[in-house]
Amino acid sequence: MTNRERAMNILHYKPADRMPAVHFGYWNELLVEWAEQGKISMDLAKAWRDSNDADRELDKIIGWDFNWYRCVGSTRGLMPAFERKVLETLPDGTQRVQTANGVIERIKPGIASIPSEDDYLLKDRESFETLFKPKMIYKPQRVNLEYWKTFNETRPQDVPVGISMGSVLGDIRNFCTVAGMSYLLYDEDEDLFAEIVDTYAEMQYQCVKAILETGAKFDFAHYWEDICFKNGPLIAPSMFEELCAKHYKKRNDLCHEYGIDIISLDCDGVTEALLPTWFNNGVNTMFPIEVGVWGDQFEPARKKFGNGMLGVGGMDKTALRKDKAAVDAEIERMKRLASLGGFIPCPDHRLMPGTKFELVQYYADEIKKIKI
Repeated sequence: MTNRERAMNILHYKPADRMPAVHFGYWNELLVEWAEQGKISMDLAKAWRDSNDADRELDKIIGWDFNWYRCVGSTRGLMPAFERKVLETLPDGTQRVQTANGVIERIKPGIASIPSEDDYLLKDRESFETLFKPKMIYKPQRVNLEYWKTFNETRPQDVPVGISMGSVLGDIRNFCTVAGMSYLLYDEDEDLFAEIVDTYAEMQYQCVKAILETGAKFDFAHYWEDICFKNGPLIAPSMFEELCAKHYKKRNDLCHEYGIDIISLDCDGVTEALLPTWFNNGVNTMFPIEVGVWGDQFEPARKKFGNGMLGVGGMDKTALRKDKAAVDAEIERMKRLASLGGFIPCPDHRLMPGTKFELVQYYADEIKKIKI
């Protein structure tokens, strides 16, 4: 069987000869670390991106079958983006930088984690109407029709390929920051925020529609959302339902019209409170199912929603920084979840610095031994 057949069979509760060894990429710092240890070349480390040639070469070296995040789509986001520019350099070398999303960040030298946010441009109706709305509307140049017309002949046939569905709320949270989103929702102008969501969602619907109308074929559809953290959603679930449910349904109904029935969504953190909105409106595959400090999220979701709830992910990647015993324990847990059906193990996010190369090789090899 090809890895495409394996993955699609498992997610449709059909027989497969074995479990595919699936991953979700790496922190760039980890790849540099492995290169410095002599495990891979530095050229390979610096060339890596999701599902590019370097990623596929790493798959061969490590033993992975494929990266789940093989998704293609339109030019989503603000178009044109804001100019990225340095607004100020502080005495300690920290720079205040305006990003492509119109957010002012503090970039500290030598720090690789998420920057702190100083300010943002999307604050009120005036800034939305003048600065952001023109960048959020659908334009034909967002979709390269010539590329999509030949997509079926050029796409890989041996691994699953997804269409990127964009985002309903996650991107907007990036445009106005968590603090800014909270002010707009609760203190400033809830109607304005709803208009922002509606405007952005309609553009992304039109992008997906334009791609599917070319006849391009996909194995699954995939959203990026990231609207939760370790204690739950960044927005009240009732408000999320009111603002977002109709947009998921509209986009997912379109996918169903074109025969796409696996629809996954990437949201970090504790997602339990938002799962009803996603599941009831067509999203049926959890990914990457972070384990964090809160534990397994897939089995409770399966018990609540039944066999229609599928999963890719759920493997506590921190075990790959520890020892073989920790990895073996995770493999046993993955076997149990795999026995439920409709589930493909995958590290629960990008592998981070400190991950041990030999343990990753061992894990990839052992996952392939799981029989379905």
